[in-house]
Amino acid sequence: MAVYTQVSAESLSTFLAKFDVGELVSAKGIAEGVENSNYLVETTRDRFILTLYEKRVSVGDLPFFLSLLDHLAADGNPVPPAIPDREGQTIHTLEGRPACLIRFLSGVSVSHPTPAQARAAAQALGRMHASLATFEGVRANGLGAAHWRPLLDQCGESMNQIAPGLYDRVARSLDAVLGDWPSDLAVAAIHADLFPDNVLMLGDRITGLIDFYFACTDIRAYDLAVMHSAWGFDAQGNPLDPAIGRALVAGYADSFALTPQERAALPVLARGACIRFLLTRAWDWLNTPAGALVTRKDPLAYLRRLDWYESNPKAFA
Repeated sequence: MAVYTQVSAESLSTFLAKFDVGELVSAKGIAEGVENSNYLVETTRDRFILTLYEKRVSVGDLPFFLSLLDHLAADGNPVPPAIPDREGQTIHTLEGRPACLIRFLSGVSVSHPTPAQARAAAQALGRMHASLATFEGVRANGLGAAHWRPLLDQCGESMNQIAPGLYDRVARSLDAVLGDWPSDLAVAAIHADLFPDNVLMLGDRITGLIDFYFACTDIRAYDLAVMHSAWGFDAQGNPLDPAIGRALVAGYADSFALTPQERAALPVLARGACIRFLLTRAWDWLNTPAGALVTRKDPLAYLRRLDWYESNPKAFA
């Protein structure tokens, strides 16, 4: 979440008039994240999230995202579907951007998860995958393994402005990961970005899974690997208690069984996840526009994770 596009109170009031949600009381930009412009909106009836979709989210992908959320919500998963207006429309235009008004979910994101919280979050991921087994929508992963080398090339030697020798360092690891990347694992709709800040909790209870705008069709076990790379380390990329990583794998298996092949592939899938987030963070670091209300995320935090996985090939054993 972030704010790139400013929305005036007048424009927002006009926008909300299309919905049966009450009148605008307040709106506050949300700085966390890097993808879309987001506001916490309070009306005379309730609270909502207003999302304006920026350049990385194509309006053509929104029907996939919204139908996925509707599918998950109908099956009892704690996800935030878009609110339809009085004519049943969920996708709108505001300040020249595609926009949706989204149900607000209570709860907070944890910055230092406990093993119990990690297990609960992974159980929720497994339940989500069980629900998505009957989801028929398909969307190619625009940030999947086939796109990592082109993205590395787009960043180019400018990556060395972030850290000396970073371009060559990532290129070597990318060669190794792509050489080992599995081609025979189950493919399904996945979240692809289930960081702690995309999970809402009250205590050890999951109250929300949010921010599905990287959701796509890809290797299902890759979703767990992404989660492991996000939850098992602190913000600087230093490993946390190993019990957290074990809790993630065990919690997922509580809800959705891992095959032996998927479990064996987790180390390379996790290395791939590190490269994916390192590269997109590097791109954003080098290209975030001046003046945007957005918190840039450190690419080197994922280099440290990558180093750890390369040094601990039996981390999932």
